[in-house]
Amino acid sequence: MRTMSTPSAFGTLKAVPALDRTDLLAPPVTAAIREWDHSDIPAGEFQVAEIDPELADTAAFCAAYDVALDASANCVIIAGKRGGETRYAACMVLATTRADVNGVVRRRLDARKASFAPMDDAVARTGMEYGGITAFGLPADWPVLVDRRVAESAGVVVGSGLRRSKLLVPGRALAGLPGAEVLDDLGLPT
Repeated sequence: MRTMSTPSAFGTLKAVPALDRTDLLAPPVTAAIREWDHSDIPAGEFQVAEIDPELADTAAFCAAYDVALDASANCVIIAGKRGGETRYAACMVLATTRADVNGVVRRRLDARKASFAPMDDAVARTGMEYGGITAFGLPADWPVLVDRRVAESAGVVVGSGLRRSKLLVPGRALAGLPGAEVLDDLGLPT
């Protein structure tokens, strides 16, 4: 197993190839990486780093591991409702921003009302742990809305599906996910 020295934006994380440590990935994330077939971004570029699960939340994680907030992206699950129907989407935004739920996301879902999916619902529908949910391995019919700043990042830290680890991936990998849409101004300044 090869250990990668991480760039300074990734602080003190010790990352290894993700498929070498599938014990650090939720099952749907492992499946998504194994099925990855983009020749321009080999699955070997996906790295995973073990962390303290008590430090999985973004602010605590970035402080503890000296990771720049603009090198960390959050995946938020949004539920949009219209006429008794609920539609879900995942939004990938930099930790320095917040998803424009009531503007960009609501319009994209063609919903009257959009809000963060309840924790229990998000966990059950993704098969991932709260605080570790990521865009890799989500239900195939969900759009993955990716803020352009995330997609254009050389590398970004995202969830692994578990609270005890983080993935380090090229931003363009998120843009290459099935159902991914790169959007300008999805992330609003905090």
